[in-house]
Amino acid sequence: MDRLVINRKKVLNSFAEYTSNYNISDSKIKLKAEHTYRVAGLCDRIARSLELSACDTDLAWLIGILHDVGRFEQIKRFGTFSDADSIDHAHYAVNILFDNGKLADYLEDDNPGVRCYIENGGMEGLSIIKKAIWNHSAYRIEDGLDERTILFCNIIRDADKLDIFKVVNDTPLEDMYNVNTEDIPKTEISDEVMQALREKHAVLRSLKKTPADYMAAYIALVFELVFPESFIIAKEQGYLDNLMDFKTDNQNTKLQFQEIREIVGEYIHTFPHVHG
Repeated sequence: MDRLVINRKKVLNSFAEYTSNYNISDSKIKLKAEHTYRVAGLCDRIARSLELSACDTDLAWLIGILHDVGRFEQIKRFGTFSDADSIDHAHYAVNILFDNGKLADYLEDDNPGVRCYIENGGMEGLSIIKKAIWNHSAYRIEDGLDERTILFCNIIRDADKLDIFKVVNDTPLEDMYNVNTEDIPKTEISDEVMQALREKHAVLRSLKKTPADYMAAYIALVFELVFPESFIIAKEQGYLDNLMDFKTDNQNTKLQFQEIREIVGEYIHTFPHVHG
């Protein structure tokens, strides 16, 4: 096999066939299917903003489609999005696609009417796909990757974070993490989580203990965005502002979120490309 082909129509058909094996009436399954399509679109937009080639834009889009295939089995088997309480969904996606051979369902051997070919047996492209999916939800991208692979890792990581803002904005925390509704407005942000916000970086999963921690951790994802276009998208969405308007009965938590709004506002203001 000298080259692999990315045919968007085939990719979409294959993804729809894959998800048809799961209960689409399950709100969690439906949420992840819709999330996938949006993330792929965001990957495409970010790639275009970087003026990548048509083939590289298709490759970024494909990674967006494939990045969360592990979520569906995670939900079916464990009923949760929490990797800590189940499986690492990113690593499981790699297992499905590479160890179980399911990536072949999304690629063609040849098609002269398609613009994107992964040359040289597809080895470079396959490695990029594997590493980008493996690292898409990691706290940090693994060491030792080449610059081109890191580029695609950052595209999917930015796109995923941008849509997470929407998902969290639209989905009650009790549905995502099986927490009690009455507990959410009462909780405070833990000291370690608050410190991560002050230091302007993502929050380690192990530090999140309360619903307020989870919300603060989602907001902290803004500090990890890489590309100028990603900040433009975040501003257009408006979801980040909504997340920072956390409804709470706890006076201390209100003060914590006020501080977060100030921290994030100052941080975004340092990026001139989001103004004007």
